[in-house]
Amino acid sequence: ASIRHVHVPGGRAWVSEIIQPLPINHYASLTKAPRNNLTNMAGGAKAAAVAKKLTKSTKSKKGTRIHTKVHFYRTPTLSLDRKPKYAPRSVPRKSTKHSHNVIKYPLTTESSMKLIEDSNTLVFIVDIKANKRQIKQAVKDLYQIECDKVNTLITPRGLKKAYVRLSKDYDALDVANRVGVI
Repeated sequence: ASIRHVHVPGGRAWVSEIIQPLPINHYASLTKAPRNNLTNMAGGAKAAAVAKKLTKSTKSKKGTRIHTKVHFYRTPTLSLDRKPKYAPRSVPRKSTKHSHNVIKYPLTTESSMKLIEDSNTLVFIVDIKANKRQIKQAVKDLYQIECDKVNTLITPRGLKKAYVRLSKDYDALDVANRVGVI
């Protein structure tokens, strides 16, 4: 080991550092040239070995990713299913698909009676969330009649009124009698 004195830049002091010599076998490895296996091979085999070395990448597939976007997006991690200790709803919701839930009652006003006689149309008060297809299906299920079209409106009182136009095969007066409107 030897001691070397070094002047610290910008300072007034000298620093002493101990230098350890390198091992003897380190100097030996520097003087020897590495032996290459390619010198012992024939021409074709040598070319094949060089080509194989050139095609095989020394770098690993997983290197540092090059980020091309400004924003960083977190990689998706494991998301487990929920395991609730109790049901989210204590009582199941009322089904609006059922025909009896769609049609509440037939309307028996003077104007609805006039529509029954003149334009072969029945008037019902229906569920506020029911659509025209559901109303048409409910009328078919409950009264066994075919209808041409359904018109709906929401009254100022917040009720949905459905005008159900029956097909030519059915008479609205007969259906109204059967239902109990008249």
